[in-house]
Amino acid sequence: MAKTTGKELRNLVMYSIYVRNHSEEGTFQGVAQDLGRIKDLGVDIVWLLPIHPIGEMRRKGPLGSPYAIRDYRGINPEYGTLDDFKELVHEIHDNGMKCIIDVVYNHTAPDSWLAKNHPEYFCKFPGGDLRSHNAEWEDIADLDYMNKELWAYQIDTLKMWAGIVDGFRCDVAPLIPLDFWLEARQEVAKVNPDCLWLSESVEPAYILENRRNQRICLSDAEILQAFDVCYDYDVYEDFIAFLQGKKPLQQYISKLNMQEYIYPDNYVKLRFLENHDRDRAKALLPNERILNNWTAFTFFQKGMTLIYAGQEMENTNRPDLFRKDLVNWKSGHDLSSQIKRLSQVKKKPIMAYGQCQVELQRGHLIKAVYQQGDQKLMGFFDTYGEHCIAEADIPDGIYRNEINGENVCVRDNKFSFLGEPVILEVV
Repeated sequence: MAKTTGKELRNLVMYSIYVRNHSEEGTFQGVAQDLGRIKDLGVDIVWLLPIHPIGEMRRKGPLGSPYAIRDYRGINPEYGTLDDFKELVHEIHDNGMKCIIDVVYNHTAPDSWLAKNHPEYFCKFPGGDLRSHNAEWEDIADLDYMNKELWAYQIDTLKMWAGIVDGFRCDVAPLIPLDFWLEARQEVAKVNPDCLWLSESVEPAYILENRRNQRICLSDAEILQAFDVCYDYDVYEDFIAFLQGKKPLQQYISKLNMQEYIYPDNYVKLRFLENHDRDRAKALLPNERILNNWTAFTFFQKGMTLIYAGQEMENTNRPDLFRKDLVNWKSGHDLSSQIKRLSQVKKKPIMAYGQCQVELQRGHLIKAVYQQGDQKLMGFFDTYGEHCIAEADIPDGIYRNEINGENVCVRDNKFSFLGEPVILEVV
């Protein structure tokens, strides 16, 4: 973990937006009009997917991928101007939130400004063409970080944006040398000492694949030396395998508990049910009650929580990155009230500073307990959404469910779990 990372980041909620698909206009102004609603969810940080011009050469779909960037220092004219972007950031700040932007430093579009002006910054392939080591990423060209002049350009660019925004989400950051990120963090701190660094860390299988091919791919333990927060892809595969019936739930729970001792004391994971690269939560969990339990457990896990725009309206369609594919703001059941209440629970100091332990009861009821001194915060989440008897291991009495305000009667260390998530505070 970066030595300066504060545990209070675990109290925060992040909201991810793809500007093109967030509103009919697909502009910064379209996002600005929605900031009040987003803030009301309990959001602390707005993360904007790439805001830069998109390459045209070998582009995917009619509009191209935002991750095939033509100019790191420019603004996608679809969204507005640089002044429009600065105004959006200003309005985000006025709503009491921070703004981070996507940084895509492993590659550019093959017709990028860098490709035209500094072809020496790119990996060399037979025939001299610019492309990616990943055959599926045919619309981009990989950068070569053996060239230290590239480092200087990229860091100068980060410093430029750090004067405007509050931090960066760094795309496939493990594919770039750790020393680059360490130097970048040090230099950016001269402009913005409070800059937030979020790494899209990668799955274990992807790390091993790259290492077999003798390419850099940093583990979470490595990437957390430079970053404040990283994805929880180290356990996500086990979550999906459970939903598919391929692995027991206990394997996922064991991996969550392992994070408590394999990472430094101030580790922060980004917890999510969905993101722009993964299926929607409602598509994974069509049963309403089961979705409610997993949504609550995601907020209750130690770390920062991510909401992907449209998740609160139970969208089942993951928007296409390569064309206009609007978020459906009228689909499904509205989870906004539940998310708002969970965001309030998330702000409790014990969720940042307490030690967390997760266990299974009856093979399907998740019990998670934060403990700090004599204080406890415990959550119960049933992966079947069923009624059962939960074992609370707390003194008999009437407790308040922090999610919905209802009373929970504990007798003989047990209570009736009625299928909906329960969070109890014991002081």
